[in-house]
Amino acid sequence: MTTNRLIKRHKWHIDLRNIKPSDKISSVLNQNLTIADIPSPNGFNSSYNLIQEIATNDADPALIVKRSWEIALGSVKKIPMNMFIMYMSGNSISLFPIMVVGMLFMGPIKALFGIKATFNMIEGNQAGIQKIIYFLGNIGNILLALYKCASMGLLPTHPSDWLAFVQLPQQSEYSGGGFVLH
Repeated sequence: MTTNRLIKRHKWHIDLRNIKPSDKISSVLNQNLTIADIPSPNGFNSSYNLIQEIATNDADPALIVKRSWEIALGSVKKIPMNMFIMYMSGNSISLFPIMVVGMLFMGPIKALFGIKATFNMIEGNQAGIQKIIYFLGNIGNILLALYKCASMGLLPTHPSDWLAFVQLPQQSEYSGGGFVLH
């Protein structure tokens, strides 16, 4: 019992069912079709040029200034996120907090080394202040990493850290296991 189905065919449809498997590729390639020979799909409007529309949007000065501000404020927007990450990692010296400190240092330092490429992207009449804000945001992130190092005790802040003959500062607290130690 075979039924013939009515198949809707479009004008750009190529029927490959009646071609032998070895001839499929060669028959399609031997047609020597050019782009002008292939009809446009339904709904295509040749008067509308998408590439031209995109190019006119990129030239809009308001969009350039907005994009430049996004680049400039990107480093400043990282400061609250880095503060939260610092809080969550704790002050103990273990693998995770050390990795956090490493990332806190490396991100802004890489950004400062690549500052020339970033400044090439910043355009507009407010470029000077945007460059200053970008630079200060990265410096702020580096200072945040230094604060984290100081709170973890990794920075040499006492004279005994530098000189062997100076006595160590006395500890003001002791804790251990939930018991009071005297």
